[in-house]
Amino acid sequence: MSLEIKREDNVVVITGKEKGKKGRVLLINRSKKKILIENVNIIKKHMKPNKKYTQGGIIEKEAAVNLSNVMLVCPKCAKATKIGAVVQESGKKHRVCKKCREVID
Repeated sequence: MSLEIKREDNVVVITGKEKGKKGRVLLINRSKKKILIENVNIIKKHMKPNKKYTQGGIIEKEAAVNLSNVMLVCPKCAKATKIGAVVQESGKKHRVCKKCREVID
């Protein structure tokens, strides 16, 4: 699996019930091909009281989205884009926006 999307990247959901929503990547599970995005795909979970949730009740939290349903948002042109790779003279590999050709990291 390629490393196109990393933690702390800004992404947009391109399909599904959350289509069009943007957020920051919190967690990536590459083995299950799932991604957790801040304030996207909010679910309600019923929790018993425990050490973390002393009162218990209904908790709202983010649920995972399939990795194939998101695209990276380019920080330069602010559009959802595919990612390319460029190897510089020093031998270091960088991610590149396919629309504006700017280096992302």
